[in-house]
Amino acid sequence: MAQPRQDTQRKAKAGDAAAAKQKQLESFSQGPENLLTTNQGAVIPDNHNSLRAGVRGPTLLEDFILREKITHFDHERIPERVVHARGSAAHGYFELTKSLVEYTRAEFLQEVGARTPVFVRFSTVAGSRGSADTVRDVRGFAVKFYTQQGNYDLVGNNIPVFFIQDAIKFPDLIHAVKPEPHNEMPQAASAHDTFWDFASLMPETTHMLMWAMSDRAIPRSLRMMEGFGVHSFRFINAHGVAHFVKFHWKPKLGKHGLAWDEAQKIAGKDADFHRRDLWEAIASGNFPEWELGVQLVSEKKAASLGFDLLDPTKLIPEEMVPVQIVGRMVLNRNPDNFFAETEQVAFHLGHLVPGIDFSNDPLLQGRLFSYTDTQLSRLGGPNFHEIPINKGVCPFHNFQRDGIHRMTVNKGQAAYEPNSVASGSEFRVDGGQQGFQSYPEEMESPKIRRRSPSFDDHFTQATLFFNSQSPAEREHIIAAFQFELSKVENPAIRQRMVDNLAHVDAKLARKVAEPLGIAAPDAKAAAGRPGFRDAKFKLPLEASPALGMEGSGGGIQTRKVAILVADGVETGAMKVVQQALQDAGAVCKVVGPRLGFVSTSSGQQLAVDHTFVNMPSVMFDAVLVPSGAAHAKALAHTGDAVHFVLEAFKHCKAICVIGEGVELLRSMGVTDAPGAPAGVLVGKGEPAQRIPLAQEFIAAIGKHRHWGRANVDAVPA
Repeated sequence: MAQPRQDTQRKAKAGDAAAAKQKQLESFSQGPENLLTTNQGAVIPDNHNSLRAGVRGPTLLEDFILREKITHFDHERIPERVVHARGSAAHGYFELTKSLVEYTRAEFLQEVGARTPVFVRFSTVAGSRGSADTVRDVRGFAVKFYTQQGNYDLVGNNIPVFFIQDAIKFPDLIHAVKPEPHNEMPQAASAHDTFWDFASLMPETTHMLMWAMSDRAIPRSLRMMEGFGVHSFRFINAHGVAHFVKFHWKPKLGKHGLAWDEAQKIAGKDADFHRRDLWEAIASGNFPEWELGVQLVSEKKAASLGFDLLDPTKLIPEEMVPVQIVGRMVLNRNPDNFFAETEQVAFHLGHLVPGIDFSNDPLLQGRLFSYTDTQLSRLGGPNFHEIPINKGVCPFHNFQRDGIHRMTVNKGQAAYEPNSVASGSEFRVDGGQQGFQSYPEEMESPKIRRRSPSFDDHFTQATLFFNSQSPAEREHIIAAFQFELSKVENPAIRQRMVDNLAHVDAKLARKVAEPLGIAAPDAKAAAGRPGFRDAKFKLPLEASPALGMEGSGGGIQTRKVAILVADGVETGAMKVVQQALQDAGAVCKVVGPRLGFVSTSSGQQLAVDHTFVNMPSVMFDAVLVPSGAAHAKALAHTGDAVHFVLEAFKHCKAICVIGEGVELLRSMGVTDAPGAPAGVLVGKGEPAQRIPLAQEFIAAIGKHRHWGRANVDAVPA
């Protein structure tokens, strides 16, 4: 009977030891604020001093704690992305609002109400990780859907077309737009010789250039820009029937851009303007939202569009094929760690799910190789799919093994298929509709290095885009071309480019040429160069309103309004307008000459959030100037305050002044006389007028900008 008792005692002691060990482990894992350890778990006794031979002696090589820390630090950077290096991201979900079962068997697009986790990364294309957010550039818009059939990556941009038609030209494009190799300048800018030399010799870039020189390339916020899949993809339904599909993300806040002067100033004031805006919106519960729309085109209809759907420099006007809204995407959680998630996330056009397939777009086909190759270099090997942010939510099983940074511990002796030592038959699918099925498209022959003649028209859609802009937006495009080409030192390149633009619009080309010190545009000279061929296709429309941005609406939710104050400010009317703005979703900040407080006209203290210097007008969407005689006089004699309002006026923002606040406008030469500039509101501050004034101000902010405001170029700001 002694043996069972001894066994029981041993088990009890073992249990006590295990409990003590668990308790000790728990004490070690309460957080870095309690105990610092090495990566192997050894407690670090002193994180301030290396092990040395005496207090003034040499550091000892045996200090493994120092070696581990320094070694990890030396290797904590991974190669920067060649393109899309600067990015910001967020977690969220996609919710289906219209079933697409008729068109695709993709599981996450079947049942209305189904929610799919997503991770979305926005980025600039040309700049390095340290460049500014508000440079003129294309923005990446990449969405990773964590579906039950595997991860699906919709990798796109905020512009629906691209510069080139064939991926073989992608390295040339990027080499041209990147800093010039002899001096590594300029950073994150296309305004230099090599880019415009390339563009002027490649007429297929013309359509994309129109978008890149528009306000689309300087968005007000990542939350206020569209996203596009760019390429034509295929939906394939359960019966094997295919439709071409174009993807659209439409922001609920409308599509809005910055003024170019404003974008340049923001780059110096806050290089993180866009990523900060996204982070703060999510952190405050103002979750960004987009609708997902699709344009669906049958194979038969694709042949009659008047352009080639496989050409990535072309789009489908919404008047020809309406966008069907099928879902919504909400971003509701910021990343926990920028490096682990935003920097290590790996998107890939080849991450598809059953029911979605490629088209023969030659830019798309070439990019399929590029993504895998890039991830191997950046993320250390073939196991980048096991990094948590890249790992799917569904089970996966294959016989890929080993490699750098392998996380999965594969069990069993079989690492091949077919096999008889394990149940190999369960992994094999022969025919049927199970799994991913490529569309069985008939292929042409022979092999040939040549483009289809249907890709030849490089200017019709560029003209359509220009015609679709408001007068102010057209002027912005002209000014952008003038600025960019003025940075080009070679006159021949400038001449070539304006000659190209003559094929888009003669007036556009003439206006761009005027300040550049070159000859008038010569369309015939351009037509004699390689790549300029007669258009074989014509669109049945002159303009497409959906291509413009002005008037896209979206309300004033999360719009930032500066309330300018000084000692003597009258707060009665101000508080009524401020409350109305906040009720409409705006964010109001009090901006004054100093931090702390200012004294109101009634002798109370009003807290100041920012100063005129540390939070300038370019950080806001609108300006409110309250009443108060002493307050208005003080502002009018404060250069920073005058500059604040002048700058907001120059950038066509809504401005509201109450009572004596109009003196600040008069000091600028802007009064409340009849015919006052658009978007400038003046109220007397009487109780009966406060709510109507607030409503007018809200409507003015809702228009985003008043681009038609006259004489802004004369404003000294």
